Amino acid sequence: MVSLKAEHIYLRALEPEDLDFVYEIENDTNLWVLSDTQTPYSKFLIKQYLDNAQQDIFEAKQLRLAICTKNDKTIGLIDVFDFDIKNKRAGIGILIQDKANRNQGYGKEALDVLVNYCFQTLHLHQVYANISESNLASLKLFQANGFKIIGLKNDWSFNGENFTNEYLLQRIKA
Repeated sequence: MVSLKAEHIYLRALEPEDLDFVYEIENDTNLWVLSDTQTPYSKFLIKQYLDNAQQDIFEAKQLRLAICTKNDKTIGLIDVFDFDIKNKRAGIGILIQDKANRNQGYGKEALDVLVNYCFQTLHLHQVYANISESNLASLKLFQANGFKIIGLKNDWSFNGENFTNEYLLQRIKA
């Protein structure tokens, strides 16, 4: 079985105690541009989501894990979405909440662990990510993990003022 641990972080399933953390992330309008969120979420809806988070990835077609430091502080979320068992592929998204925890190597470790899990445990052939052209930190992170830019989606997202481009990145299992 593949470990969900790295040197400085580990990934774990979401727990009911994560309600406030997920609520903060989902309602931080500064982060909405990263996730295409357009409306706030109530604690009630997030609680319902957490109550159902134990669903198997083969049922739900997605998996959201908490990124935690070795001292058990939850610092972010990492997702597998659009899980497609027939074509053996899925999308990956990652978010480190606090800017102070970014550029510390946590995201790199979390992405390494999750990609390994996708290839070794879920037996996927490929993983992909959709990243805004302006999100240089995420582009650097994914490219450092072996993802290749395979396309540019022009005028893909509307940020309320302008249309922005989005890259499609892909990593195929070696």
